Amino acid sequence: MDELRKACAEVARQARHVTIVGDAVPGYAAQLPSTPAAAPDAAPATEAEREGRAAYWLTMDAINFGSGWFPTLRKRGTLSGYNTIAAALRDRFDRHGGWSAARLTQLDGATLGPVLGQDPEHELMALYAASLRDLGKHVAAGHDGSFAAVADAAGGSAVALVRRLGRWPSFADTSHYDGLTIPFLKRAQIAAADLHRAGVARFLDLPQLTMFADNLVPHVLRLDGILRFDPDLTVRIDREELIAHGSAEEVEIRACAVHAVELLVAARGEPRLSAAAVDQLLWHRGQQPRYKGSPRHRSRCTAY
Repeated sequence: MDELRKACAEVARQARHVTIVGDAVPGYAAQLPSTPAAAPDAAPATEAEREGRAAYWLTMDAINFGSGWFPTLRKRGTLSGYNTIAAALRDRFDRHGGWSAARLTQLDGATLGPVLGQDPEHELMALYAASLRDLGKHVAAGHDGSFAAVADAAGGSAVALVRRLGRWPSFADTSHYDGLTIPFLKRAQIAAADLHRAGVARFLDLPQLTMFADNLVPHVLRLDGILRFDPDLTVRIDREELIAHGSAEEVEIRACAVHAVELLVAARGEPRLSAAAVDQLLWHRGQQPRYKGSPRHRSRCTAY
């Protein structure tokens, strides 16, 4: 993860559209809660339960993207786009179990749409199905069809798991900026954190993960005065214009958020307050009406 940290620090140094408000960092860091927002689940009681949890989280994180399309989805009541998809997937697992790795390789949008409560012709359903087919292919071919074996292959290292998943198209997430390569690997990192929280694996190096670069935590940091966007970018976001994935503006938003969280962790100097823990705290803060009531940046991509 050092490569990502260094790249994000350099993007923040060069950024033209996004600024980290350094003077605000110490005070903001001081008021953050000192413990993660949620404790890890108890370890699974049986191997079957462990396999089920691994299957759910790897499946969920393989499709943990699409925020650029979320305004166009059919929502469940007042649920957000992410929570709508997560709830539908949880219903599928609770009622019928998950898909086997072999079955994942056969999924298409027409099959997946009804499961997720969406139009099968929606563009996102085809992207979700493609990601799940790739996940199934790798689990079947490389891990004898066992989702828990994917976690086991990391040898107790979250970073090793992130690197492994990051080589799969279903979890790929690398951007480029003025000659820099930025391996954000948002969904690969969150998969490692989710498997740890679910009790599937115990990763002692979890604090080495960075913030999970999406569009909500940067939004929280902007509204809270840690990030400042240039006026033109702010206007575009406020009028809900899509920000192109891979554009300088979009990469700066993600990279500056990652570096800002690193600065917050360093300012606090508390071992329990890792970047992943700060991400979780700020993501939950972003569910509050103040943040929900203001547009965040939207990009149509498979990264987040």
